[in-house]
Amino acid sequence: MLWFQGNSMQLARYSFRLLLRNLSASKTALPVLTLFTKDPCPLCDEAKEVLEPYKNREVDITLPENSAWYEKYKFDIPVFHLNGEFLMMHRVNISKLEKQLQKLEQQVGGG
Repeated sequence: MLWFQGNSMQLARYSFRLLLRNLSASKTALPVLTLFTKDPCPLCDEAKEVLEPYKNREVDITLPENSAWYEKYKFDIPVFHLNGEFLMMHRVNISKLEKQLQKLEQQVGGG
């Protein structure tokens, strides 16, 4: 069972779709949400399910080429970056994601 409220998730999906539509219309690069994960990780599995509609990028920190990320996040997964910047860890915070998406949308809209 997922821990979030369905209405919040629907609101985030709607907002994310609006942001993507606005960014696409403005020819701006789409935001990239990065999930740092490893196997096994039940919280990561839950986060992937919640964020499947927004899937952009996933980094398995156990792969040799990601050893720096493993050292940084081995006890904190899942971790999320938005456009290369730390966003949240452990659980999906829809409110925080929503705020960051709104900031991106304002930057695109010039306001």
